[in-house]
Amino acid sequence: MPDTTRRHGLSAIPRSRGALTGFLLLALGAWGALIPFVGTYFHYDYTPTSHWTMTSARFFLEVAPGVVTAVGGLLLLTSGNRFSASFGGYAALAAGAWFVVGPLLAPLFRTGYLGTPTGGKTQVAVEQIGFFFGLGGVIVLLAAFALGRLSVVGVRDVAVAERRARARHDEDATTDAAPPRTSRHRRPTPDGRPVDDEAGAVRADEVS
Repeated sequence: MPDTTRRHGLSAIPRSRGALTGFLLLALGAWGALIPFVGTYFHYDYTPTSHWTMTSARFFLEVAPGVVTAVGGLLLLTSGNRFSASFGGYAALAAGAWFVVGPLLAPLFRTGYLGTPTGGKTQVAVEQIGFFFGLGGVIVLLAAFALGRLSVVGVRDVAVAERRARARHDEDATTDAAPPRTSRHRRPTPDGRPVDDEAGAVRADEVS
């Protein structure tokens, strides 16, 4: 395999490689960022229970990691480059880990009062799982799975690289084969105005 194709084989991936995990991470990131605000509509919430109330703790512990997870999932979903997709995977991995450890480290970072889950014991457990610990664990699992797949250069990756290299080569060949544009000389007409050679004779006859 030529060196150019080998290099592209390391970076090029089919866009379907991270499509499923990317979509799931995008959905989980949206859930993590929005559930603090919409959960109150169906009594699945932390205090404060007022609708669409932003606090510093919600921003740093829920909205920010949710947005980072969603962006990482979007990169995995749409990227055809191994390195940008891997960046999305690592971003989602870090955000998922923050969902898990962030509530425990919140007092150290002074992110503000997180609030308490509402309801009975069972509901409290479900809320802690859905807001932080279970959500972060699933995100970490999916991101690690995506990164594991991206670390392998498969036969399909090489085929994609060769196809893209051929397309670039054909495009360059077409560009090189295009005839150069020739400049058109201009000469003055009897009245002193410059005209193109192709039309000068006709215009000169018309003037004369």
